Amino acid sequence: MVRNISSLPINKSYVSTVPMWFKQQIGYHCSMTIHLAYQQLLLQLYEIYDDREAANIADMVMEHVTGQRKIDRIMYKDLPVTAQQQHQLLVITDALLLHTPVQYVLHEAWFAEMKLYVDENVLIPRPETEELVDWIAKEVKSKKSKVKKLVDIGTGSGCIPISLKKQLPELAVSAIDVSEGALNVAIKNAMLQATQVYFLRLDFLDQQTWDQLGKFDIIVSNPPYIKASEAETMHQNVLEHEPHLALFVPDEDALLFYRKIAEFAKDHLTENGVIFLEINEALGEDVVKLYNNHGYKTELRKDMQEKDRMLKAWNF
Repeated sequence: MVRNISSLPINKSYVSTVPMWFKQQIGYHCSMTIHLAYQQLLLQLYEIYDDREAANIADMVMEHVTGQRKIDRIMYKDLPVTAQQQHQLLVITDALLLHTPVQYVLHEAWFAEMKLYVDENVLIPRPETEELVDWIAKEVKSKKSKVKKLVDIGTGSGCIPISLKKQLPELAVSAIDVSEGALNVAIKNAMLQATQVYFLRLDFLDQQTWDQLGKFDIIVSNPPYIKASEAETMHQNVLEHEPHLALFVPDEDALLFYRKIAEFAKDHLTENGVIFLEINEALGEDVVKLYNNHGYKTELRKDMQEKDRMLKAWNF
Protein backbone atom coordinates (compact mmCIF):
# COMPACT_ATOMS: atom_id res chain seq x y z
CA MET A 1 0.00 0.00 0.00
CA VAL A 2 1.33 3.44 -0.93
CA ARG A 3 1.26 6.05 1.79
CA ASN A 4 -0.83 9.14 1.02
CA ILE A 5 1.57 12.10 0.91
CA SER A 6 -1.07 14.83 0.52
CA SER A 7 -0.60 15.94 4.11
CA LEU A 8 3.21 15.90 4.08
CA PRO A 9 5.11 19.18 3.93
CA ILE A 10 6.66 19.66 0.53
CA ASN A 11 10.02 21.28 1.13
CA LYS A 12 13.63 20.69 0.23
CA SER A 13 14.60 19.15 3.56
CA TYR A 14 11.85 16.58 3.13
CA VAL A 15 12.82 15.81 -0.46
CA SER A 16 16.22 14.46 0.50
CA THR A 17 14.63 11.85 2.79
CA VAL A 18 12.40 10.27 0.14
CA PRO A 19 13.89 7.18 -1.57
CA MET A 20 13.65 6.91 -5.36
CA TRP A 21 11.62 3.69 -5.22
CA PHE A 22 8.96 5.60 -3.29
CA LYS A 23 8.82 8.39 -5.85
CA GLN A 24 8.48 5.87 -8.65
CA GLN A 25 5.80 3.95 -6.78
CA ILE A 26 3.59 6.94 -6.13
CA GLY A 27 3.87 7.85 -9.79
CA TYR A 28 1.77 4.80 -10.63
CA HIS A 29 -0.63 5.00 -7.72
CA CYS A 30 -3.88 3.60 -9.06
CA SER A 31 -6.05 6.18 -7.25
CA MET A 32 -3.84 9.17 -8.04
CA THR A 33 -5.64 12.49 -7.68
CA ILE A 34 -4.70 15.70 -9.41
CA HIS A 35 -3.60 17.17 -6.07
CA LEU A 36 -1.41 14.20 -5.25
CA ALA A 37 0.11 14.22 -8.73
CA TYR A 38 0.97 17.90 -8.38
CA GLN A 39 2.65 17.33 -5.01
CA GLN A 40 4.57 14.36 -6.33
CA LEU A 41 5.86 16.47 -9.22
CA LEU A 42 6.85 19.29 -6.88
CA LEU A 43 8.66 16.82 -4.66
CA GLN A 44 11.02 15.94 -7.47
CA LEU A 45 11.40 19.41 -8.98
CA TYR A 46 12.56 20.77 -5.62
CA GLU A 47 15.72 18.71 -6.10
CA ILE A 48 17.01 21.06 -8.82
CA TYR A 49 14.85 24.21 -8.75
CA ASP A 50 14.08 26.80 -6.12
CA ASP A 51 10.59 26.83 -4.62
CA ARG A 52 9.07 29.47 -6.88
CA GLU A 53 10.45 28.11 -10.13
CA ALA A 54 9.50 24.56 -9.19
CA ALA A 55 5.92 25.66 -8.52
CA ASN A 56 5.71 27.57 -11.83
CA ILE A 57 7.05 24.58 -13.78
CA ALA A 58 4.71 22.18 -11.97
CA ASP A 59 1.72 24.39 -12.83
CA MET A 60 2.70 24.46 -16.51
CA VAL A 61 3.14 20.70 -16.62
CA MET A 62 -0.10 19.88 -14.83
CA GLU A 63 -2.15 22.15 -17.08
CA HIS A 64 -0.44 20.69 -20.17
CA VAL A 65 -1.07 17.09 -19.13
CA THR A 66 -4.53 17.33 -17.54
CA GLY A 67 -6.01 20.37 -19.28
CA GLN A 68 -7.02 21.73 -15.88
CA ARG A 69 -6.13 25.30 -14.91
CA LYS A 70 -4.57 26.06 -11.54
CA ILE A 71 -7.83 27.37 -10.09
CA ASP A 72 -9.65 24.20 -11.16
CA ARG A 73 -6.99 21.99 -9.61
CA ILE A 74 -7.34 23.89 -6.34
CA MET A 75 -11.12 23.66 -6.33
CA TYR A 76 -11.29 20.03 -7.41
CA LYS A 77 -8.33 18.38 -5.72
CA ASP A 78 -9.77 14.89 -5.99
CA LEU A 79 -10.07 14.84 -9.77
CA PRO A 80 -8.53 11.55 -10.95
CA VAL A 81 -5.38 11.37 -13.04
CA THR A 82 -5.53 8.57 -15.58
CA ALA A 83 -2.82 5.95 -15.97
CA GLN A 84 -1.89 7.50 -19.32
CA GLN A 85 -1.53 10.93 -17.71
CA GLN A 86 0.56 9.45 -14.89
CA HIS A 87 2.90 7.90 -17.43
CA GLN A 88 3.13 11.19 -19.31
CA LEU A 89 3.99 12.97 -16.05
CA LEU A 90 6.80 10.52 -15.34
CA VAL A 91 8.27 10.96 -18.83
CA ILE A 92 8.13 14.74 -18.48
CA THR A 93 9.61 14.63 -14.99
CA ASP A 94 12.54 12.51 -16.18
CA ALA A 95 13.32 15.11 -18.85
CA LEU A 96 13.00 18.01 -16.39
CA LEU A 97 15.38 16.32 -13.95
CA LEU A 98 17.98 16.31 -16.73
CA HIS A 99 17.73 20.13 -16.66
CA THR A 100 15.83 20.28 -19.95
CA PRO A 101 13.85 23.55 -19.94
CA VAL A 102 10.15 22.94 -19.45
CA GLN A 103 9.36 24.83 -22.67
CA TYR A 104 11.34 22.29 -24.68
CA VAL A 105 9.82 19.37 -22.81
CA LEU A 106 6.27 20.57 -23.45
CA HIS A 107 7.13 22.13 -26.84
CA GLU A 108 5.36 25.34 -25.91
CA ALA A 109 6.25 28.85 -24.81
CA TRP A 110 4.10 31.91 -24.29
CA PHE A 111 5.02 35.17 -25.99
CA ALA A 112 2.84 38.28 -26.34
CA GLU A 113 -0.27 36.25 -25.47
CA MET A 114 0.57 33.63 -28.10
CA LYS A 115 1.32 29.99 -27.37
CA LEU A 116 4.23 29.12 -29.63
CA TYR A 117 5.85 25.83 -30.52
CA VAL A 118 9.53 25.61 -29.49
CA ASP A 119 12.22 22.97 -29.63
CA GLU A 120 15.99 22.96 -29.25
CA ASN A 121 16.46 24.54 -32.69
CA VAL A 122 15.40 27.91 -31.28
CA LEU A 123 15.86 30.08 -28.24
CA ILE A 124 13.04 30.20 -25.74
CA PRO A 125 11.34 33.61 -26.16
CA ARG A 126 12.08 35.99 -23.28
CA PRO A 127 10.00 38.78 -21.69
CA GLU A 128 12.65 41.33 -22.71
CA THR A 129 11.91 40.58 -26.34
CA GLU A 130 8.22 41.22 -25.68
CA GLU A 131 9.20 44.69 -24.51
CA LEU A 132 11.07 45.26 -27.77
CA VAL A 133 8.03 44.16 -29.79
CA ASP A 134 5.78 46.43 -27.74
CA TRP A 135 8.10 49.39 -28.39
CA ILE A 136 8.08 48.76 -32.14
CA ALA A 137 4.29 48.36 -32.30
CA LYS A 138 3.71 51.62 -30.43
CA GLU A 139 6.21 53.48 -32.63
CA VAL A 140 4.57 52.24 -35.83
CA LYS A 141 1.08 53.12 -34.64
CA SER A 142 2.20 56.63 -33.71
CA LYS A 143 3.97 57.36 -37.02
CA LYS A 144 2.26 59.71 -39.43
CA SER A 145 4.12 58.29 -42.42
CA LYS A 146 3.09 54.88 -43.62
CA VAL A 147 5.34 52.00 -42.51
CA LYS A 148 5.09 49.28 -45.13
CA LYS A 149 7.91 46.73 -44.85
CA LEU A 150 9.71 45.09 -41.91
CA VAL A 151 12.42 42.45 -41.70
CA ASP A 152 13.52 40.43 -38.68
CA ILE A 153 17.15 39.29 -38.83
CA GLY A 154 17.82 35.99 -37.03
CA THR A 155 14.19 35.17 -36.39
CA GLY A 156 14.53 31.91 -34.41
CA SER A 157 11.05 30.85 -33.30
CA GLY A 158 9.49 33.67 -35.30
CA CYS A 159 8.13 35.30 -32.16
CA ILE A 160 9.05 38.85 -33.22
CA PRO A 161 7.68 38.98 -36.79
CA ILE A 162 4.59 36.89 -35.98
CA SER A 163 3.68 39.08 -33.03
CA LEU A 164 4.22 42.28 -35.02
CA LYS A 165 2.21 40.96 -37.97
CA LYS A 166 -0.69 40.15 -35.65
CA GLN A 167 -0.58 43.65 -34.14
CA LEU A 168 0.15 45.45 -37.42
CA PRO A 169 -1.59 43.41 -40.13
CA GLU A 170 -0.97 46.07 -42.78
CA LEU A 171 2.80 45.44 -42.62
CA ALA A 172 4.61 43.26 -45.15
CA VAL A 173 6.75 41.20 -42.78
CA SER A 174 9.83 39.18 -43.71
CA ALA A 175 12.17 37.14 -41.51
CA ILE A 176 15.51 35.45 -42.11
CA ASP A 177 17.64 32.89 -40.32
CA VAL A 178 20.67 30.79 -41.17
CA SER A 179 19.24 27.71 -39.43
CA GLU A 180 16.88 25.46 -41.37
CA GLY A 181 15.66 23.94 -38.10
CA ALA A 182 14.81 27.37 -36.72
CA LEU A 183 12.95 28.35 -39.88
CA ASN A 184 10.88 25.17 -39.70
CA VAL A 185 9.83 26.16 -36.19
CA ALA A 186 9.08 29.74 -37.26
CA ILE A 187 6.99 28.59 -40.22
CA LYS A 188 5.04 26.24 -37.98
CA ASN A 189 4.34 29.07 -35.55
CA ALA A 190 3.19 31.39 -38.32
CA MET A 191 0.74 28.71 -39.44
CA LEU A 192 -0.46 28.10 -35.87
CA GLN A 193 -1.05 31.83 -35.43
CA ALA A 194 -2.59 32.23 -38.89
CA THR A 195 -0.17 35.00 -39.83
CA GLN A 196 1.46 35.69 -43.18
CA VAL A 197 5.22 36.12 -42.81
CA TYR A 198 7.74 35.58 -45.61
CA PHE A 199 10.62 33.43 -44.34
CA LEU A 200 13.98 33.08 -46.04
CA ARG A 201 17.00 30.97 -45.16
CA LEU A 202 20.03 33.21 -45.46
CA ASP A 203 23.46 33.61 -43.85
CA PHE A 204 23.29 37.27 -42.90
CA LEU A 205 27.00 37.42 -42.06
CA ASP A 206 27.75 36.70 -45.71
CA GLN A 207 27.42 40.16 -47.25
CA GLN A 208 26.95 38.67 -50.72
CA THR A 209 23.52 37.40 -49.65
CA TRP A 210 22.21 40.90 -48.99
CA ASP A 211 21.28 41.33 -52.65
CA GLN A 212 18.42 38.90 -52.00
CA LEU A 213 16.81 41.45 -49.70
CA GLY A 214 15.15 44.73 -50.60
CA LYS A 215 14.62 47.93 -48.63
CA PHE A 216 12.72 48.07 -45.35
CA ASP A 217 11.07 50.72 -43.21
CA ILE A 218 11.97 48.75 -40.08
CA ILE A 219 14.88 46.41 -39.45
CA VAL A 220 14.60 44.48 -36.19
CA SER A 221 16.88 41.90 -34.65
CA ASN A 222 17.57 40.01 -31.46
CA PRO A 223 20.93 38.66 -32.64
CA PRO A 224 23.50 36.50 -30.83
CA TYR A 225 25.20 38.80 -28.31
CA ILE A 226 26.62 36.71 -25.47
CA LYS A 227 30.41 36.51 -25.34
CA ALA A 228 31.78 32.97 -25.46
CA SER A 229 33.60 33.64 -22.19
CA GLU A 230 30.27 34.33 -20.46
CA ALA A 231 29.18 30.72 -20.92
CA GLU A 232 30.73 29.80 -17.56
CA THR A 233 28.19 31.98 -15.74
CA MET A 234 25.11 30.66 -17.52
CA HIS A 235 22.53 28.28 -16.12
CA GLN A 236 23.00 24.62 -17.02
CA ASN A 237 19.58 24.29 -18.65
CA VAL A 238 20.39 27.16 -21.04
CA LEU A 239 23.95 26.13 -21.81
CA GLU A 240 23.17 22.46 -22.46
CA HIS A 241 19.93 22.83 -24.40
CA GLU A 242 19.51 26.20 -26.13
CA PRO A 243 21.22 26.58 -29.53
CA HIS A 244 24.71 28.05 -29.22
CA LEU A 245 24.41 29.41 -32.76
CA ALA A 246 21.72 31.80 -31.52
CA LEU A 247 23.50 32.69 -28.28
CA PHE A 248 27.21 33.27 -28.67
CA VAL A 249 29.61 35.58 -30.46
CA PRO A 250 33.42 35.57 -30.30
CA ASP A 251 34.93 37.49 -27.39
CA GLU A 252 37.13 39.42 -29.80
CA ASP A 253 34.12 40.57 -31.88
CA ALA A 254 31.17 40.83 -29.51
CA LEU A 255 29.46 43.47 -31.69
CA LEU A 256 29.72 41.38 -34.86
CA PHE A 257 26.00 41.26 -35.68
CA TYR A 258 25.33 44.86 -34.66
CA ARG A 259 28.10 46.07 -36.98
CA LYS A 260 26.78 43.97 -39.86
CA ILE A 261 23.24 45.28 -39.33
CA ALA A 262 24.52 48.87 -39.30
CA GLU A 263 26.32 48.25 -42.59
CA PHE A 264 23.33 46.43 -44.11
CA ALA A 265 20.99 49.28 -43.19
CA LYS A 266 23.02 51.82 -45.17
CA ASP A 267 21.57 50.43 -48.42
CA HIS A 268 18.53 48.52 -47.14
CA LEU A 269 16.82 50.99 -44.79
CA THR A 270 14.40 53.50 -46.30
CA GLU A 271 14.99 57.22 -45.87
CA ASN A 272 12.83 57.50 -42.76
CA GLY A 273 13.46 53.93 -41.63
CA VAL A 274 14.30 52.75 -38.14
CA ILE A 275 16.39 49.93 -36.64
CA PHE A 276 15.30 48.21 -33.42
CA LEU A 277 17.70 45.90 -31.60
CA GLU A 278 17.82 43.79 -28.47
CA ILE A 279 21.26 44.10 -26.91
CA ASN A 280 23.59 42.67 -24.29
CA GLU A 281 22.93 44.62 -21.09
CA ALA A 282 26.69 45.02 -20.58
CA LEU A 283 27.31 46.46 -24.04
CA GLY A 284 24.73 49.23 -24.30
CA GLU A 285 27.17 52.12 -24.55
CA ASP A 286 29.37 50.16 -26.95
CA VAL A 287 26.46 49.54 -29.32
CA VAL A 288 25.43 53.21 -29.10
CA LYS A 289 28.96 54.28 -29.99
CA LEU A 290 29.08 51.82 -32.89
CA TYR A 291 25.86 53.19 -34.42
CA ASN A 292 26.81 56.82 -33.80
CA ASN A 293 30.09 56.18 -35.61
CA HIS A 294 28.12 54.77 -38.55
CA GLY A 295 26.10 57.99 -38.77
CA TYR A 296 22.94 57.02 -36.91
CA LYS A 297 21.06 58.77 -34.17
CA THR A 298 20.28 56.43 -31.29
CA GLU A 299 18.01 55.90 -28.31
CA LEU A 300 19.04 53.42 -25.62
CA ARG A 301 16.19 52.00 -23.55
CA LYS A 302 16.13 49.96 -20.35
CA ASP A 303 13.88 46.96 -19.74
CA MET A 304 11.64 46.45 -16.71
CA GLN A 305 14.67 45.22 -14.76
CA GLU A 306 16.38 48.58 -15.39
CA LYS A 307 18.99 46.99 -17.65
CA ASP A 308 20.14 48.45 -20.97
CA ARG A 309 18.40 46.03 -23.29
CA MET A 310 17.03 47.81 -26.39
CA LEU A 311 18.33 50.23 -28.96
CA LYS A 312 16.59 52.33 -31.60
CA ALA A 313 18.69 53.78 -34.43
CA TRP A 314 17.78 55.95 -37.40
CA ASN A 315 19.40 58.02 -40.11
CA PHE A 316 20.29 61.67 -39.53
